[in-house]
Amino acid sequence: AHNLVERGRKMFTAELHPAALAQARSSPTAAQHAPVKKALDKVRRAWVALDKAHPAPYTVLETFPDKLLASLQQCTTTLTEHFTDHPTEPDSALQTFYFDALHLQRMADLLDAHSMMDITQASAARHQRAFKPGDSVVCIRNVVPAPFLQPRLQAAHNSTLFSATLQPARYYADLLGLPDDHVWVDVESPFAAQQLQVQVARHISTRYPHRAASLAPIAALMAQQFRARPGNYLAFFSSYDYLQQAAALFAQQHPDVPHWCQSRRMLEGEQRDFLARFTDSSNGIAFAVLGGAFAEGIDLPGKRLIGAFLATLGLPQVNPVNEQIRGRMQALFGAGYDYTYLYPGLQKVVQAAGRVIRTPSDEGVVHLMDDRFAQAQVRALLPAWWQVD
Repeated sequence: AHNLVERGRKMFTAELHPAALAQARSSPTAAQHAPVKKALDKVRRAWVALDKAHPAPYTVLETFPDKLLASLQQCTTTLTEHFTDHPTEPDSALQTFYFDALHLQRMADLLDAHSMMDITQASAARHQRAFKPGDSVVCIRNVVPAPFLQPRLQAAHNSTLFSATLQPARYYADLLGLPDDHVWVDVESPFAAQQLQVQVARHISTRYPHRAASLAPIAALMAQQFRARPGNYLAFFSSYDYLQQAAALFAQQHPDVPHWCQSRRMLEGEQRDFLARFTDSSNGIAFAVLGGAFAEGIDLPGKRLIGAFLATLGLPQVNPVNEQIRGRMQALFGAGYDYTYLYPGLQKVVQAAGRVIRTPSDEGVVHLMDDRFAQAQVRALLPAWWQVD
C-alpha cells in the first residue's frame, strides 16, 4: 500500500502534450476529413492563446481555461462521430489524442482542492530554445487521491492495506481516504535488532550544495566497511548523476574493490545481469538509484547481500511543482513539508534498507550517510526494531 499514493495520483492525473496534438493534426484522417482537421485546429488556436496569456515557465490556474475546454469538448464530439462513421479507418495518432483529451475533460469536470491545474513550458527549457505558444504541457495534477479512492473502499465489505513501510499512519490515512474508524495494526517485526547494525554517518551531508564535498567521505566509508567485512553491498544515491560521480571517485581511489552500476533505462535482461552478480561467493558494491528497480521488491538473502549504504534522505526534488504541492498539503493537512518531502523520502529509504535483512538468519549493516538521520524527527520514521548508532 505504500505505493498506492503515487499510483493513485497518476491514475487521476491527466496531461495533454503538444506532440500528441501535432501528430493528430498531421494524421491521414485529418488530411482527408475537413471536420476533423477543423476541430483539431480550433484546439490548437485555443492552446496558443492560453500560452500567450501565461508565458511563464510554470503557471498554476484556479480553474480550467474555458476556451480550451470548449474546444476540446467540441473536438472529442467530432472525433466520436468520425470514429462511429468510419470504424474501419484506424488512426493511432488520432485515437491517442482522443483518449488523452477525454481523460483531461473528465478530470476538468472533477477539478477541486484535491488537484491542481497547471501549465508547464518544459519543452523550451529542455531544448534551450525560445518559448513558443502552444508548446506547453497542460495538466490536471492530482495531489490527494483520497476523494477518488474513498468510494472504492466504502463499496467493499472490508479492505486490508499492508506494507512494511506505512509510517506515519496519519499520512496514509489522509491521502488514501481511509475512514475515520479504520483499524491500524503495527505488527512486530520478525527480525531482531541484533541482526542489523545501523550506523549514521554524522560527518556527511548529502544536501544538494554539499554533494561535491560528500563524495570523498562517502567513498572512504564504503571502502572501510568493505575491507572490514568483504561481501556484497548496495549503495543508493538520489540521482544518476550523483551515483556516477560517486562511482567514478570510488573506482579511482579503490580500484581493487569490484563494483557495478545501475544505468538509465535498463532493459529487463540488464536488470537480471545486475542482480546475478550477487552470489554467495561474490564480493563487491553495486551502485543504484533510490526509488529505482533495485530499491524494493528484490530478495537477496544470506550472503548475496550483507549491507547497504544510503547516501540520501530520498527527499523529492525542490521544484515549482513540488512547492505548489507543498502549499496545497499545508492548506489541507497543516504539514506541507512533511507530506511533500519528508514522509515520501523516508519511505523510500526504509524500503531500500529493507533489502539487507530478508530472513530470520540474515545479518548485515546499513550506513545512513547523512547527518540528518540523527535528527529525532527523522529517526522516529525509521523502523522501531532498528537500533541506530
